[in-house]
Amino acid sequence: MTGATKTRDLRTGRPLWTDSPGLGLPIRPLTRSLSVDVAIVGAGISGALMAHELSQDHSVVVLDRRPPLTGSTMASTALLQWEIDLPLTTLAKQIGTAKARRAYLRSRRAVDDLARLVAKERIPCQFKTKSSLYLAGDDHGHRALEAEAEARAAIGLDSRYLGPAELRDRFGIERTGAIVSTGSASGDPARRAHARGARILSPVEVTQAVSDPDGVTLLTNVGHAVRARSVVFCCGYEFPKAVPTPGARILSTWAMASKPRQRCPAWLREMLVWEASDPYLYLRMTGDGRLIVGGEDEESADAIQDREKLKRKCATLAAKLEALLPGVAFEMDYGWAGAFGSSATGLPSIGPVETMDHTWAVMGFGGNGITYSVIASQVVAAEVRGGRDSDADLYRP
Repeated sequence: MTGATKTRDLRTGRPLWTDSPGLGLPIRPLTRSLSVDVAIVGAGISGALMAHELSQDHSVVVLDRRPPLTGSTMASTALLQWEIDLPLTTLAKQIGTAKARRAYLRSRRAVDDLARLVAKERIPCQFKTKSSLYLAGDDHGHRALEAEAEARAAIGLDSRYLGPAELRDRFGIERTGAIVSTGSASGDPARRAHARGARILSPVEVTQAVSDPDGVTLLTNVGHAVRARSVVFCCGYEFPKAVPTPGARILSTWAMASKPRQRCPAWLREMLVWEASDPYLYLRMTGDGRLIVGGEDEESADAIQDREKLKRKCATLAAKLEALLPGVAFEMDYGWAGAFGSSATGLPSIGPVETMDHTWAVMGFGGNGITYSVIASQVVAAEVRGGRDSDADLYRP
C-alpha cells in the first residue's frame, strides 16, 4: 500500500457538509415588520446555539442574508476541542496564569455541555467523544509539550506527555514527543438543534441597527423592520462595522475529505490529531469512515477564492499526511477552503457592542469555533437575562 493520493472525481470547492441531510431547516421570508424579545443576526452554529438557549424564555427570530449554515459553519471540520490554539503555558504569559487556567477549564466544560445538549435534544450529528493527540512541531518542541502536559495536569485536565518511543509504539508516528488528552469530540456541523419557538428568516440582510433606551430597531433590505429588546450578532468572521476587533485577523484555511471507509489505523477512529507547527496539519475520522485532513493556513481573507491554490493546498496536505502516516492511501473525495478569524490570544470576542445599547456580538476567533459558540450562548444569555457569567471577562473585545 502506498501513500499516493488519488484525485479522480474530486469535488473541489464543495465542503463535505454540503451533502449533509441536516441542511433542510425551515425558513421563511420577512413579509412584515415584527417585534420580538431577541433578534439574532446569523444562522450558523453560533446563531443556532444562541437561539436554542434564549428561546427557552424569550421570543426569538434569527435573520440571515444566506440560507442557514452556508457561511463559515459549512467550512468547519468540526474538531470539537477544548485545547486552545495557544498552549496553556503560552497563554499564561499573555493574560496571566489565573485567567489562562480559567480559559482552559471553561473550554473543557463547554465540550461536556455540548455533549449534554446533543444527548438531551437527540441531535443526530454523529457526536463522538474522542481523545486528542498533539504532536511536537516547529512551533513547540518536545520540551515545551512536556511542560504543557504538566501545566494541564496541575489543574485537573487529563493530559499526558508521550516520549518518542511510546509515540512510535502506540501510534506508529515519528515525532520527538506528543500530548494525549481526553475529553474532546467530533461531529457533523450541518446537523444542529432546532430552537423551539425560534423563527429563521432568510434571505434577509440587516442594513442598519439603531438602538434606543428600550431596544434596537433593525432595518432590512426587504423593507420591513425588526424591533427587539436585545440583538445578538453571530456573524462568524464577517465583522459588523460597529464592533471593534483589535488584533483580529482573517485567515484562509484548506481541508479535504476522503471517500467513505478510508483504510486507516484503528486508533485514528478514536483520536483527533494536530501538530504544534505553523502552518499545522490536523486530521480526524468521520462516522462513515472518511478521513478529514486540514490546515495550511494563510493570513489572507481572499485566498479561499483561488481554485488553483485549493488544488495546490490539497496536494500539500496530502504530502504531509503521507509523511506522517506512510501506510495510508488517501483517496480524496472533497476539497474546500474556508475563512476563520484569529486573535492574539486564540480566545474569541464575546460581549456587548460598546457603541450600541442592548446589543452583543459573538466572533469565534481561533480554531475552536463550535466550542466557543457554546460558551458564547452561555455568556450572552446570562447578560440578556440580567445576570453575568463568571468568565465573561475572558472574552471581552
